[in-house]
Amino acid sequence: MSEPEETDPLVKGVRLRGERHKRWLREGEASTARRLAQIGVLGWIIVVPMLIGVFIGHWLDRRFNTGIFWTAPLLFLGLGLGCWSGWKWMQGA
Repeated sequence: MSEPEETDPLVKGVRLRGERHKRWLREGEASTARRLAQIGVLGWIIVVPMLIGVFIGHWLDRRFNTGIFWTAPLLFLGLGLGCWSGWKWMQGA
């Protein structure tokens, strides 16, 4: 019989919470500077893919003379990718 702890999301969540609590007890509360740094990193995680989308879209639009045909969709694609990356980063932090 397989153990339910291996696949049960509740057990995984409780285990993760316990590990985070042990780390908090060991390291203490994060400083204000560390929190600000985390906010800054999160901002860059979201902004960089958006900027890459804008630059590639602008280059494609100038090359093919298409207005903002490529810039707008690639901006939103970058926003989606950046938000997803930020979400994944926050889940691991």
